Amino acid sequence: MRYNSLEKALIDKLNTAIVDVTPGVCVRAYHVGRLICDVQVGLTYPMYDLASLTKIIFTQQAMMKAYDEGLWNFKTLISEVLPDHILGQQTIRSLLTHTSGYDWWSPFYKDIKLEDTFENKRQWLYKSLQKNELVLKNIKSADAPKALYSDLGFLTLGFILEVFYKKNLLQVWEDLKSQFYPTTTLDFNVENKPRLALNRYAPTEECPFRKKVMVGEVHDENTWALGGVSNHAGLFGSVDDVTSFGLNLRSQLNGIARYQIKQKTAQAFAERAIDESVGDWATGYMMPTLGSASCGPHFSIHSVGHTGFTGTSLWYDPRQDLLAVVLSNRVNYGRDNKKFVALRPQIHSWVFEAVKRNL
Repeated sequence: MRYNSLEKALIDKLNTAIVDVTPGVCVRAYHVGRLICDVQVGLTYPMYDLASLTKIIFTQQAMMKAYDEGLWNFKTLISEVLPDHILGQQTIRSLLTHTSGYDWWSPFYKDIKLEDTFENKRQWLYKSLQKNELVLKNIKSADAPKALYSDLGFLTLGFILEVFYKKNLLQVWEDLKSQFYPTTTLDFNVENKPRLALNRYAPTEECPFRKKVMVGEVHDENTWALGGVSNHAGLFGSVDDVTSFGLNLRSQLNGIARYQIKQKTAQAFAERAIDESVGDWATGYMMPTLGSASCGPHFSIHSVGHTGFTGTSLWYDPRQDLLAVVLSNRVNYGRDNKKFVALRPQIHSWVFEAVKRNL
């Protein structure tokens, strides 16, 4: 394969940088819509557990679609859709900005009946989300004083989507995929049954709960216990798939093609939604945190993206018109290996600096 100068330099740096950090890494970048970097270093695979990229590929896009259809707005209360919800007086938007007051996580997988049906598991989960101990005690007003990244808030958005569309969550996803991602391999492995041969999936962690290395089965324990389908984690996909989503996002924001989301809606969701003193969130997207952004120090403050626990990320900077996708299975070396947290922003800086040199 022939590489350009940016790719050669990045390969040289990554060959050294990934040692003891991750088995391998895929990096793809576009500048002004043109592919400038496509490299794979180390042991890489066609398919990756995308982890929390599910939040922006599925949930955030589905919520934008529902917004466009007039099913809710930024002032809509949770109780207007879920009348008995414990956080009913918070706005739906607060779930997308992680300011609803929910705690970040709960080990639901320990109590879910694995043999139960998808529908029964969903009913059990909804009831479990209503526990007082899952709500922070320092809520004083319509929003929590500080944003707290919360899987629980996104799980609630899944139930909101089911009410909007009068379908179960998997059907909501299948409809969205047919409209937004018809040519991709993005999908859930339903009932934790891999759709493809196991050797096509990047192995994640050796899980003490499931007592095996997870391959083609979602790493997130709660999603796994729910049957492999959730709206906060669970999607598997390739670097082609995630890049396709990123280019779709670019087109939405720039209005350069007719996509399913109105440009003004896409732009509204990509604007900073909460004060910097509260957190760094647009409506569903991460935004760079000064001094510790996963996209490094060079991406503008207007950038939007997300990361995934397994070692995945996507960032788009509309000011620079720069898209970067990074996929890895860093948890294969154990979830407590934090070295990838330092490498990821460095990768973005290498790409950014190379772009600037060639302008």
